[in-house]
Amino acid sequence: MARWLVAGAAGMLGTDLCAVLLAAGHDVTPGDLPDLDVLDPASCAAAVAGHDVVVNCAAYTAVDAAEGDESTAFAVNAVGAATLARATAEAGASLVQVSTDYVVAGDGHEPYPADAPVSPASAYGRTKAAGEWAARAECPRTWVVRTAWLYGAHGRSIPATVARLAAERETFSFVADQVGQPTWTVDLAEGIVRLVEAGAPYGTWHGTNGGSTSWHGLAQAVLEELGLDPSRVRPVTTAEYPLPAPRPSYSVLAHDMWVEHGLNPLPDWRDALHRAAPVLFGDAAGSTERV
Repeated sequence: MARWLVAGAAGMLGTDLCAVLLAAGHDVTPGDLPDLDVLDPASCAAAVAGHDVVVNCAAYTAVDAAEGDESTAFAVNAVGAATLARATAEAGASLVQVSTDYVVAGDGHEPYPADAPVSPASAYGRTKAAGEWAARAECPRTWVVRTAWLYGAHGRSIPATVARLAAERETFSFVADQVGQPTWTVDLAEGIVRLVEAGAPYGTWHGTNGGSTSWHGLAQAVLEELGLDPSRVRPVTTAEYPLPAPRPSYSVLAHDMWVEHGLNPLPDWRDALHRAAPVLFGDAAGSTERV
């Protein structure tokens, strides 16, 4: 079995990835601050030594804060990615660089293929795009895996926010004119492991659950999983709910690389949410049949 190092192992994706790797019988080392600092070359070199695969889940993900602090986001998302990738290459290992849908323009109407031009509109997107470039430049043995709208049991997420709002308010609102792909961290973790185990070609891959919906549609689906009336969540426009960072209006990612190389893409987002509900919501999930 391969020896894996997961950077950012204490985060939402990193936690689930470590669990998936252990369940599959892999030798996995969880790495995070203070023991693994992606901005410290010596720390990265020491952590990477003896591993075959390195997954970089470490990231600055505060999208709105990045608009006023792009230098800090760049340090983690770009310089950190370069530093870890350099150490990975020197150790003769392969790298999985986790990226985001925010690197594409987000103004299209058809799913973006893996080779779509990079054209980020936000500071966060710019720093993650720089991280993709840096990872490839420093370590040719790199899979860039872009994901989107992540949620899981080990961090803050929209499904958890919806459940909290449903407990506090009779009605509430979510944006209906931004379309993307809610992605469960467990499905993404399993997809990353399958990708590496299959010896898939290095390059850019899209690690998102299939299908698409709006934030409003996701909120309604969460209420359905909780056995609640989905009409309690009302649609609003982006203009009615302004935020510092521009959001993609359409950032659905295509899974062309998976199909081309004979691999099954991640399951549909609605199926994923249904499977995730007991983990996310405990006894509150599945109190009624799905509608």
